[in-house]
Amino acid sequence: MTEMPRKTVARTARLASIPLGVAGRAVGGWGKRLAGQSADDVSAELSARTAEQLFAVLGQLKGGAMKFGQALSVFEAAVPPKLAEPYREALTKLQAAAPPMSAQTTHRVLGQQLGRDWAKRFAEFDDTPAASASIGQVHKAVWHDGRQVAVKVQYPGADEALLSDLRQLQRFSRLFQPFAPGMEIKPLLQELADRMTEELDYRAEAENQRVFAKAFAGDDRVLVPRVVASAPKVTVTEWVDGRPLAAIIKDGDREERDIAGTLLSEFHFSSPARTGLLHSDPHPGNFMITPDGRLCVIDFGAVARLPEGLPRPLGQMTRLSLQGRSTQLMELMRDEGFIRPGMQLDADDVLAYLAPFAEPAAVETFHFTRRWMRRQAGRVGDLRGQDFKTGRSLNLPPQYLLVQRVTAGATGILCQLDARVPVRAIISRWQPGFADED
Repeated sequence: MTEMPRKTVARTARLASIPLGVAGRAVGGWGKRLAGQSADDVSAELSARTAEQLFAVLGQLKGGAMKFGQALSVFEAAVPPKLAEPYREALTKLQAAAPPMSAQTTHRVLGQQLGRDWAKRFAEFDDTPAASASIGQVHKAVWHDGRQVAVKVQYPGADEALLSDLRQLQRFSRLFQPFAPGMEIKPLLQELADRMTEELDYRAEAENQRVFAKAFAGDDRVLVPRVVASAPKVTVTEWVDGRPLAAIIKDGDREERDIAGTLLSEFHFSSPARTGLLHSDPHPGNFMITPDGRLCVIDFGAVARLPEGLPRPLGQMTRLSLQGRSTQLMELMRDEGFIRPGMQLDADDVLAYLAPFAEPAAVETFHFTRRWMRRQAGRVGDLRGQDFKTGRSLNLPPQYLLVQRVTAGATGILCQLDARVPVRAIISRWQPGFADED
């Protein structure tokens, strides 16, 4: 594939093949049951083949489809075990892989963005991509001054393809619901669509990365590669080697898991106070642990602008939940728009809904597990339960939407890591409102 399929008709046909393929396999499954195979065996086979097709299509399309798959992938920890296994490998692949564009196409984009003499700016340039992203791919190169650099090149047609994908995916949103139990898929898609135009401009991403790199320069816990050069569809940044979080999730030892989880938590909670921005693309492909033990963070196309740091009411809500102060909690939520005017809710029901989410901050060290995340997802997703009814009655104000999604995504990664993290100390230091006394 040399560039992204642009035509809406072609992309829609590929996306439409997903539900049709699922339906076809379901019919085939009934035939196998009639032939004597057990329901569990058939179900497992259907899950595996569905996952294979689903992520093959999303990965091939790249663009918004792949971006959506990456956003879903961090919620894999919430999927029930019987369904999770076949999806896990496909999701992990999607985080880091997509069919590359040809060297000829890559050179054409580099010429358009860096000038006809682009090759003279590099001492070496590897035409084989080192990695791929949702809207671009990364090449390893040596800058003219000898520095090893990562060159991110945007796929031709990414702009048209992104928005086309997200429009089409919204039509099939119900199909994807099992991948993110307890989370509404349609708002996630809408929010991704709203942010896509920002991510398409690599100059804006480079500016974001410069802010982070300056704030974390010399930090002994976090490394943000410096920007060497940028253009609308190409960025050149310092190259960093490290062990990807996906590899630690797969086979890391206890110490690696705990260190990675702690560093990720510290970065998530501290960066708004330090930069006025929140890194808003939490999936394992954007993080790695360097040989000297730091968390390297990449991909700053999506950020939330938080000039005042993380919103104070979120810390206050967490504290009031842990203290069991249901009346004050509900008053604060009404004031902040989490409960719409005129909506009648029981304060104890609201507390019962929120308190389990605050559990990580209740103890000195919290063990994030897939089991814990599945329990939360099952609790809020149980149509017969009170928590589901309470959740449906609550409102998520627009200014909190991205912060909540990023926090949920980061929590998903912590559960995939199976990490033990000193969350309470981290939140006490960096989350405004949590350590308030009143």
